[in-house]
Amino acid sequence: MTIKEIQEEIIEEFEMFDDWMQKYEYLIELSKDIPLLEESHKLDENLIKGCQSKVWLQASKEGETVRFTADSDAIITKGIVALLVRVYDQQKSKDILANELHFIDAIGLKEHLSMTRSNGLVSMIKQMKFYALAFQAK
Repeated sequence: MTIKEIQEEIIEEFEMFDDWMQKYEYLIELSKDIPLLEESHKLDENLIKGCQSKVWLQASKEGETVRFTADSDAIITKGIVALLVRVYDQQKSKDILANELHFIDAIGLKEHLSMTRSNGLVSMIKQMKFYALAFQAK
């Protein structure tokens, strides 16, 4: 699936819920589905700076695509990073760099986050794009 198709799928999923309490519950469910990040990757160098919670992001290049795994010590934040991993995992660097994440505004995520979580979201996206840029340069 393309990044755009995955984002449209996420938007459709979130449209099923009537209020933000249900959407938060869904984020918590998503946090349980993210592939586990190996403890050996929970290093300071994989911590995303700018997040109130601890968020570890690990990236690798497999052929033409970038692979992401992540974890967080906060359940909602883990659900948010799970969404980002879902969109960007197994995508080409050039596609990650070329696509904006319109689903965030479409589902109203940013406006329902505290300022610190919103800043953390921006930091997560920047770090994922940074990895894509680094892999593209190699």
